[in-house]
Amino acid sequence: MKINVDQSLQPNNKSTEKLVILIDGQCHMCQAITRFLVKNDHKIKFRFAALQSTAGQQLLNQSTKLKGKTFDSFVLYDNGHYWIKSSGALRVLMRLGGWWTLLYGFIIIPAPIRNVIYHWVARNRYRWFGKSDVCLMPTREVMSRFLENGVGNAETEQQ
Repeated sequence: MKINVDQSLQPNNKSTEKLVILIDGQCHMCQAITRFLVKNDHKIKFRFAALQSTAGQQLLNQSTKLKGKTFDSFVLYDNGHYWIKSSGALRVLMRLGGWWTLLYGFIIIPAPIRNVIYHWVARNRYRWFGKSDVCLMPTREVMSRFLENGVGNAETEQQ
């Protein structure tokens, strides 16, 4: 099933910003981060989709650099630009606003050094926080922030 990703990217507010966070829908840590962002994103800037979902795969496939690659963490789509690993995480905090923007200062550390820590956390997140074989159904509040066809697995959504 093909969807118009541009149409589903429309934010809930009147802003023209298109900020989408692609998360590992099977990772309990990623799900907790999503709930945290929904709770603290008072201006409703962010939308979400699971990497495994139809919407997530379509968004990844729009990028020539990311097309066909497998991701098991999150990706920030920011108005046509894709940010991954620690760069994506820091940009999310900057866009969240408030005192969280102070953490964006870590961007001065070269990405290869930041990503050593990022990869260490990514490698251990299932052990520390757990993993489910399917994307857990989010609460109604969290679900309202997901793109159309943004929850679940792209293979099972098409069946």
